[in-house]
Amino acid sequence: MSSKVIQAMYNDDDILMDAVKEVRAANHHIAEVYTPFPVHGLDKAMGLKGTRIAITAFLYGCVGFSFAIWMMNYMMIEQWPQDIGGKPSFSFVLNMPAFVPIMFELSVFFAAHLMVITFYMRSRLWPFKEAENPDPRTTDDMFVMEVYVDGNEDELVSFLEQTGTVEIKVTEKHN
Repeated sequence: MSSKVIQAMYNDDDILMDAVKEVRAANHHIAEVYTPFPVHGLDKAMGLKGTRIAITAFLYGCVGFSFAIWMMNYMMIEQWPQDIGGKPSFSFVLNMPAFVPIMFELSVFFAAHLMVITFYMRSRLWPFKEAENPDPRTTDDMFVMEVYVDGNEDELVSFLEQTGTVEIKVTEKHN
């Protein structure tokens, strides 16, 4: 599937922010914005929803915590009980204070690693994936806003020219 987009290039992040607000106020759909560095507040200006990665981090931490409890109970109580420092080896609850660092570390380990995997899968960042930025200058000093063409193309181009753009291109975007 392909659709026509207008790529408006800007040379300043403040001008880009104002342009994004104007385009959203005019009810045009912004496909994507490419910037050479993170622009504070751009996600809110574009109307993007907040991330839910914190919820997954909590759930992954719970998985790590549960795995740590199961692993320590199996290793230290059921499979190979040992008398370490005079601590009883017949009850997990009596040994739990000694296991707190392991439970914490495995919670953090699972949360961190599974969040990275989730991020890569969600953003479709695979090894050897080609860059998707439309213009190589977006990694250097240019800001590009892609706006879907919905209706009169010439009217949209003239509207974007009034927002302070440096250069405008009309291209086909393949989804």
